[in-house]
Amino acid sequence: MTYKISQLAPGSYDVLLNWKVVASLVRSGSKSDPTWTAELLEDVHPRPAPFTKLEHEFGSLEEAQRWLGVAEPVDADA
Repeated sequence: MTYKISQLAPGSYDVLLNWKVVASLVRSGSKSDPTWTAELLEDVHPRPAPFTKLEHEFGSLEEAQRWLGVAEPVDADA
């Protein structure tokens, strides 16, 4: 599955699968030591891969993008 992300505001993205928003990706914490959280909008079963639970946390935007298999990475400061 190939996800795309669309920036809503700095540190906040919609996660799209087949052009439908299925999750959010948001930054929390300080900009120098952020936590990025990918969260499904609905608790659907089966969950779309790679989601195994509703929320997954990452240490960087790049790590979250790799996990999602985002085709076109974006800049964390954009």
